[in-house]
Amino acid sequence: MLRIAVPNKGMLSEPAWNILSEAGYRLRSNSRQLVVEDPDNDVELFYLRPLDIAVYVGRGTIDVGITGEDLLKNSGTEAVEHFPLGFGASTFRFAAPNESPIKELKDIDGKRVGTSFDKLVHDYLVEHGINAETIHLDGAVESSVQLGVADLIADVVSTGTTLRNAGLRIFADPIMHSEACLIRSPRLDKDDERLTILSRRLQGVLTAQRYVLMDYDIPVSKVSEAVEVTPGFESPTISPLHDKQWSAVRVMVPKAKVNHLMDKLYEVGARGIIVTALQASRI
Repeated sequence: MLRIAVPNKGMLSEPAWNILSEAGYRLRSNSRQLVVEDPDNDVELFYLRPLDIAVYVGRGTIDVGITGEDLLKNSGTEAVEHFPLGFGASTFRFAAPNESPIKELKDIDGKRVGTSFDKLVHDYLVEHGINAETIHLDGAVESSVQLGVADLIADVVSTGTTLRNAGLRIFADPIMHSEACLIRSPRLDKDDERLTILSRRLQGVLTAQRYVLMDYDIPVSKVSEAVEVTPGFESPTISPLHDKQWSAVRVMVPKAKVNHLMDKLYEVGARGIIVTALQASRI
């Protein structure tokens, strides 16, 4: 069986569960289940702490896992990023007290940096020639400055509201941008058939989430112009209508651009434009 690690809690957990469920895998029925066997799909799901997933996968105890790119990089393991999953986006940044003279990356030299991602931060500082002490904290990083444990912090930032409420301001360039990704053990061949099936299913779900199916009618004389607007993946499906002056077009388009594309198609001469959600796909 292919062993898959999924986050048992945190911001990545629910989207990870959803994508696996949409891909046809069995999930746990209650929060106390730590392992779920899915013999129909020849997999086992292991619900683990997000911080530990890269460690288990890196050591080969687990074959693949879903975790954040930042967590993978901070783990220091040999786990390999297989492909990004498009959710759980975050930005990792430095923040210092409003009244602090620390305003640039170089100002961190000789200071104490409080963070839950000590390896990631240490490696980043070394890469940029900064000599600073990284202090590992498991939580409430933003309180470390006020409590005198650190001079500044490095943490995941979304809106920045929590930092502002703690009297901190963001400075310098982002340490990294992160999102959820599928990672694999270095002991698992990237062409392993079980991994290929899992990857294909997850990619299919991602495609179904990002694209919709668009149908429209277009005068034959305008087909080429319409296809330039909606080229699709390989090529649209074009079928003749009973009225030989018209053709029907079916094509996949990005969900985020639907209304813009409909406007352009209408201007070209398309009519009867219909958009349908995708349930699943294999591209």
